[in-house]
Amino acid sequence: MKVFQELCYSRSSWQVWADLMAAMACTLANAVDKSLPRHTAREKEYAECIKRLGGVEKPAKCFAIVVEALERNPDQDFLGRLYMSLELGNHWKGQFFTPYDVCRCMAELTIHDNMQKLQNKEWVSVNDPACGAGATLIAAANTFRRKGFNYQTQVLFVANDIDRVTAQMCFVQLSLLGCPGYVAVANTLSNPVAGNTLMPEERPEQEFWYTPFYFRPEWNMRRQLQILRHRQRRPTLFGRAPEQITFHFDFEKGEYKCQNS
Repeated sequence: MKVFQELCYSRSSWQVWADLMAAMACTLANAVDKSLPRHTAREKEYAECIKRLGGVEKPAKCFAIVVEALERNPDQDFLGRLYMSLELGNHWKGQFFTPYDVCRCMAELTIHDNMQKLQNKEWVSVNDPACGAGATLIAAANTFRRKGFNYQTQVLFVANDIDRVTAQMCFVQLSLLGCPGYVAVANTLSNPVAGNTLMPEERPEQEFWYTPFYFRPEWNMRRQLQILRHRQRRPTLFGRAPEQITFHFDFEKGEYKCQNS
């Protein structure tokens, strides 16, 4: 709080917080995600944020404090608690973060009731369509860890939020806790994330942030296998698209009809 307040001498707390989260998120993302033009855009955004923050020294110190806090106690929503303590929550967007203890209770109940099913699966995904700073997903990760379930190799964390700053907060915390997955900045109701869970479709007005552990070898291999299975299901002949069959239901006759295309 002390270091953060030193950054607010000429700008509002909200502006400083937004730049600080963007700088942290860009630092983590660009260390592993080299895809263009995303990488270039984030390099530019990082430079602009650091310039507005007056240099790299104090933002780096804030980042180090966040890292240390989550290393010391991974079972907490550190950034979410700071965000609400600074009264930065936007009530017009319904930003009332769920207390971490409540998130932990929900995670314990949900995961405990499904542990037997989970143990029979190679991997599972956990989704929060209004993630905020990621408290629910963090609680799930810690619950999996206590249950002896390796969330770094067996759980894919999928997050979504309409607010870019809180989505970046979630991305930063999931990244530092070693959670594989991604955070989408988009309206869950009007523009939901679509496609395969392992490889979401990036649609217009959606921004994706992939955590460092999303690029681990086992997750890369699963994505490659998914692509291979998809190609096997849709073979091509001499470079031409396969024949498609469309089914129609005739309500008068009460039967299906098929048409080749």
